[in-house]
Amino acid sequence: MMLINSEDKATDRVLNAIAHMPTRSLDAVVEKDFFRKLTDADFMRLATHLARKSYDEGGCPIGAVIIDNASRAIVGKGHNTLVQDDDPYNHGETAAMRDAGRRDFSQTTLFTTLSPCDVCTALIGARGFKHVVVGDVTNASGNEDVLRAKGVVVEVQEDPAGIALYRQFRCENPDLDLEDWKGLAAVNNKNALR
Repeated sequence: MMLINSEDKATDRVLNAIAHMPTRSLDAVVEKDFFRKLTDADFMRLATHLARKSYDEGGCPIGAVIIDNASRAIVGKGHNTLVQDDDPYNHGETAAMRDAGRRDFSQTTLFTTLSPCDVCTALIGARGFKHVVVGDVTNASGNEDVLRAKGVVVEVQEDPAGIALYRQFRCENPDLDLEDWKGLAAVNNKNALR
């Protein structure tokens, strides 16, 4: 018997549980038909739960989910761990790609809670993604056109909870926000000018 079956609703509680489960365990606890009924907004909410997880751990609130286009099953998910893992390039998108492993990303869709940074944008293009859904272009934007120029279909599916969370984070941690986007050199240069 599956813990989450096709009759279950995609409530925040269920999506949050899925966000916190290891991706490799999902086949054992979530019925495949459950994923087929999820909308793009549901997958973005799941990514927002991952962003919240990062924020609660003291990190940057950015989450990402990768689904297989044919089955709509989650094949990778992750959240930003710049602070938690002391890793300048473990962003939500890169963590989700690492979780998904070696695969043909042209057959997947990436849901990310925030407009991708320059490094993530380059990696999305290099790995052959054809479809990206962005959950917040209110707090940060700019690389959507770069992705489109690489042949990536980019949709904006703004999630109000994700937008509010990132706005709060940016107000509370402006230096950490800058570090995540541009590195410690940018933070040190900004502080030297004060």
